[in-house]
Amino acid sequence: MQIGFFDSGIGGLTVLTEALRRLPDKDFLYMADTLHVPYGTKTKEDVKKYIFETVGTMMNEGIDALVVACNTATSIAIAELRERYSLPIVGMEPAVKPAVEMNFATGKRVLVFATPLTLQLPKYYALISRVDEKGIVDSLPLPELVHYCEALQFDRRIMREYFLNKLSGYNLEHYGIIVLGCTHYPFYKDILHEILPPHIEIVDGNAGTVKRLSALVNRYGISEGPGKGNVRFMCTSNDPSYIDKMHTALALLRERKPV
Repeated sequence: MQIGFFDSGIGGLTVLTEALRRLPDKDFLYMADTLHVPYGTKTKEDVKKYIFETVGTMMNEGIDALVVACNTATSIAIAELRERYSLPIVGMEPAVKPAVEMNFATGKRVLVFATPLTLQLPKYYALISRVDEKGIVDSLPLPELVHYCEALQFDRRIMREYFLNKLSGYNLEHYGIIVLGCTHYPFYKDILHEILPPHIEIVDGNAGTVKRLSALVNRYGISEGPGKGNVRFMCTSNDPSYIDKMHTALALLRERKPV
């Protein structure tokens, strides 16, 4: 028995890390579509094709549940994936709803970091329309950040300068929460905490996604036949150096204290 995790690159490892904490007795297959990373700057039609090709490969590996650990891929393909496959499938959604609820009484605004494609998709507009009755949500595309993450660029000086430049046009005193709307972005949580005013909270959808996964695992009886927390990596380019990169990135995340 194994639970599959799918992303374009290493971003979904931030979700997998949460799953390893919450479901330590399960085994996991992590698949990265390294032939086509990043998704966030490509067309919807191309990304949908890549998703179904890669998930098809994962199904051949015998997974019992699937986490689409990518906000962009979820927005584009989650409904059709659930129509095609009968196993439990969990997707990602920017944590806008809880962020708006948390800010309801403060009068502060919410700022969503996401890829350009996520921000352009109807699913994101529908989410904002549904939960943002007071018009307090702003969106900031960060197209370069996935590239930085995929290069394991975590130099504090470089990344502090990048974020400060992107945020230079915003009065951060007006914001109470920043939502990380791409699974790559939590790699930079500690750096963001350093540069943001202390009153700003940083939220992502990882914990909520794994909570849903845990509930489905129990509902479908996947909790039977427990594993040992093993993780197997695959990538569409079959590049051994990228497999090594995923091991390195996961180790980095597991060494950090949750923030």
